[in-house]
Amino acid sequence: MHQKWLLPLAVPLTALSMPAYAADYLSAEEAQRILFADAEEFVPVPIRLSDEQLRAIRDISGFRQREAEPEIWRVQRGGKTTGWFLIDNVVGKHEFITYAVALSSEGSVLGIEIMSYRESYGGEIRDAEWRDFFEDKSLADPFKLNQDIPNISGATLSCRNVTNGVKRLLALQHVALKNSS
Repeated sequence: MHQKWLLPLAVPLTALSMPAYAADYLSAEEAQRILFADAEEFVPVPIRLSDEQLRAIRDISGFRQREAEPEIWRVQRGGKTTGWFLIDNVVGKHEFITYAVALSSEGSVLGIEIMSYRESYGGEIRDAEWRDFFEDKSLADPFKLNQDIPNISGATLSCRNVTNGVKRLLALQHVALKNSS
């Protein structure tokens, strides 16, 4: 009974001892420089997707585009568009995964970077070996786990949702950016 005074101390101490899993790895600017090292300029593209465009993205990719105002930059070199840089969020198991995708003007993946990962496990999706499987993928590819993109044991939901997200962003480019180069 004399230890009741310890209870108010136990709650804050327990919170301090809990591991923190959320990690921010890259800023937008850092991801841009990694994915487009030779770019001269990143021009923000303010866009508001119409209901028709949102439906088309879903029809092409099979996945709903949550954000009607996605984060997009036109990548330029020598005054010409050389690609697109997009930032997106997908849900891992419980938390958002923020990732960046580099797309060519022709509609293929140049690379992806995981910018923030907030789950307690499954962070192996940050490994370059896994991310490299996305390079050169286009809407013509299946984007299926264990078919053209490998699954990582313990990170199945993260793998699946990032894979689906990349396919969705290719559909977004096809629907909304194709004629904007």
